[in-house]
Amino acid sequence: MNTRESLLKFEETANHYIHALDQFSMEQLTRQPGESEWSLGQMMQHLINSAIYMHLRNVELCMTVNETGADLAAEKSEAGVALFEQGSFPPVRIQVPPSPQYTPVQPASKEQLVQGLNTVIQRMREVEPTLVHTSQSNKVAHPRFGAMNATEWYLLIEMHYRHHLLQMDRLKEFLYA
Repeated sequence: MNTRESLLKFEETANHYIHALDQFSMEQLTRQPGESEWSLGQMMQHLINSAIYMHLRNVELCMTVNETGADLAAEKSEAGVALFEQGSFPPVRIQVPPSPQYTPVQPASKEQLVQGLNTVIQRMREVEPTLVHTSQSNKVAHPRFGAMNATEWYLLIEMHYRHHLLQMDRLKEFLYA
């Protein structure tokens, strides 16, 4: 998938999340299935924060390699190669132990989530046309997928948002059980 196609798919998925918010009250958005599991609101916060503060930040780092010292010789991990060959995350649940650094805070309002998702959409639109001018050899490492260039970091955002649709379905089942 090229970056333009990825942007269009990303916008479709992000807008799906925005429209889904109409189905839920704030109480439902913040209800957790278990003490160590995220609420729907926390999941959306995770999507927003990871796109802005990790994925898009690393796109920018790859674009400014001379200033950041990105590792040009590094490679993707086996999991990273598989991810890009498949064009998606495997359809398995990924759980990380709760921690103050990783567990998203509960959203304050639906408007906060809508604004955050719209911010990510806007940033994706701004970044996409600049990717054509970026060296594919400038890379920044992902903790699980290894070294990725700006285009790969960008494509990862759409895959990540699409992957969390599975979690949203599980959370809907919990909320309506």
